Amino acid sequence: MSERDTRTDGEPDILAELQAEVAQDLADERPPVGGPAYQVVAALVVLAFGVGGAVLAHGYGLGSLKRPGPGLWPFAVSIVIAVLAVVLLVIGRTLDDAEKFTKASFLVLAGGATFVGLGILLPTIGFEIPAVLLGIVWLRFLGGESWRSTIVISIATTAAFYLLFLYALKIPLPHLF
Repeated sequence: MSERDTRTDGEPDILAELQAEVAQDLADERPPVGGPAYQVVAALVVLAFGVGGAVLAHGYGLGSLKRPGPGLWPFAVSIVIAVLAVVLLVIGRTLDDAEKFTKASFLVLAGGATFVGLGILLPTIGFEIPAVLLGIVWLRFLGGESWRSTIVISIATTAAFYLLFLYALKIPLPHLF
């Protein structure tokens, strides 16, 4: 025990002991360190998602800033994602704080794949069904939420986005209702 771990009256500092114990527990739960190669691989995966999202969004029509099409904002977000991925690709080789890929890493890929699925299904069957399905997959299967909260949150979120995009922003998304 160091001087820092004792109080002025010579008694042990319980707060310092608890902090050290929590820090050790956190260190034990962290995934193993990956290194720069993992930074580069992660950047390339994110770049692929950004470019893929931009291509899909462009297919919906961008419109103009005064009359935005349904793909304008997804396109803008996808471009930002792609640019940030390029920045990570450039500086990622000098970083060594990446974590090794584990089984949990595939949850992120599954989340991205289901989001691409939403983009593919949107023009064919509308906004509502793919959005509810996306919420169910993300909340129940990727997030481990209960069925009750999954259903309620998925439907409420879809309804909120429906009202926001179709009525508040007047973006002509493909929809059933």
